[in-house]
Amino acid sequence: MNIMQMMKQAQNLQKKLKDTQDELSKTEVTGEAAGGAVVVTCDGQGKFKSIKMTPAALDPDHPENVDPEVVEMVEDIVTTAILQASIKATKLMEEKMKSVTGGINIPGLF
Repeated sequence: MNIMQMMKQAQNLQKKLKDTQDELSKTEVTGEAAGGAVVVTCDGQGKFKSIKMTPAALDPDHPENVDPEVVEMVEDIVTTAILQASIKATKLMEEKMKSVTGGINIPGLF
């Protein structure tokens, strides 16, 4: 195999990686707990997108007593905490990977 063929294969692989990443970023995956009272949505890359709760998630015995604004506030608080943790984890991963790669940007790695 000559160098041109190898470069072409590398370019094809890079394009396939990018296409797969794009597809995964557009895909939604959900997880449920408490019989559907809590639903979390992530993209296909595992990045958090949203959380939805029913009043039963906060008070299973008396969901009718839970103010919908309280449910929304708890969703917002949990969303903020998850997003902050995700940002910190991404930065940590990037720092660790830069030390491994010597600062070289490898497409598809981050």
